[in-house]
Amino acid sequence: MADTQKSATLTIGDDSYDLPIHSPTAGPDVLDIRKLYGQAGVFTYDPGFTSTASCDSTITYIDGGQGVLLHRGYPIDQLAEKSHYLEVCYLLLYGVLPTAAQLEEFETTITLHTMLHEQMQNFFRGFRRDAHPMAIMVGVVGAMSAFYHDSTDISDEHQREIASHRLIAKMPTIAAWAYKYSIGQPFVYPRNDLDYASNFLRMCFAVPAEDYEVNPILSRAMDRIFTLHADHEQNASTSTVRLASSSGANPFACIAAGIACLWGPAHGGANQACLEMLKEIGSVDRIPEFIARAKDKDDPFRLMGFGHRVYKNFDPRATVMKQSADEVLELLGVENNPVLQVAKELEKQALEDPYFAEKKLFPNVDFYSGIILEAMGFPTSMFTPIFALSRTVGWISQWKEMIADPQNKIGRPRQLYLGETSRDYVDIEHR
Repeated sequence: MADTQKSATLTIGDDSYDLPIHSPTAGPDVLDIRKLYGQAGVFTYDPGFTSTASCDSTITYIDGGQGVLLHRGYPIDQLAEKSHYLEVCYLLLYGVLPTAAQLEEFETTITLHTMLHEQMQNFFRGFRRDAHPMAIMVGVVGAMSAFYHDSTDISDEHQREIASHRLIAKMPTIAAWAYKYSIGQPFVYPRNDLDYASNFLRMCFAVPAEDYEVNPILSRAMDRIFTLHADHEQNASTSTVRLASSSGANPFACIAAGIACLWGPAHGGANQACLEMLKEIGSVDRIPEFIARAKDKDDPFRLMGFGHRVYKNFDPRATVMKQSADEVLELLGVENNPVLQVAKELEKQALEDPYFAEKKLFPNVDFYSGIILEAMGFPTSMFTPIFALSRTVGWISQWKEMIADPQNKIGRPRQLYLGETSRDYVDIEHR
């Protein structure tokens, strides 16, 4: 916890209470109310916890007003341009950029953990053929605690490390197998001679009849999607992982909880919603109609993939993702894909429209990632599983930080009770 240099005085009736104020290394000051209930007998009320810091952290910092996203102090655009996903994983997990030797050792460790226990194939096959890949991921990740007993003791630092490596390494295999199962194709095993993103693409698109040659432009775009979604501070799914972890649950259960939360359309489904909107628009000539609807305050329609709840200026991840989207579309073309044609023209018209500039409704990371995944051939049902794969390292980093925090205690939010007061039970014949 940051040093306390200031305090605030809260007056309730005739009584006053001094509350410490903590100053972070970046961001607004934080009012410490931990002792408020004990001293004054009152709670604070903050639905959604949007004005409440639930923890202190050294991992990720966001300034939505300025469009800033830092991982361990490094700007996201620099990491996306100069680094790659596994190096960012190392940075998030350990707090520093690795040396060449450290990175090589880490990459080797992750590569050697990508295989799944063979009996887990039976678990996949227990789902209905038309099961959503996210449903499969929630179940399979939760079931990992039944297969990897040697890494569930959270009090053992070595076991925590093994669990972290296993989750990062196996999540691409789990996501790819969930996809393969949903389309009725055989599972493709990982290969140790491929990098993280290339391995995932091959496991998704290779078939026994012919192998899948990974295009480096597509691999780089996939790696950037992973990198740009790696962590995003105390969002809903991360907070879910931390809350589950506070009870002492094993890491696989905690990450499964995070995946379940991410599945919500208000959280991880934004890029899927964006593609569904593009399909609703249908053709380039209908774009002006939908732009006019977006401007109409009485019309509930909103342009998905524009603006961001956190970033009030611009999404710092979007610039890099746009570059990848342009590269992928140049490689694969848009001529035969009406969805991508609509996406490119919608981006152009929105960026040229003063209304969107004034409202700061710029295309965000979900807009561009959805375009990339559509161009690669992923169905929209795989967008959120890919998001979960990407975010796994962020969840694990937050989980590890919480476990090691001496202030760690089980989460227990309070409530503003508005129900009935005490009343006597009435026998059924008298109701």
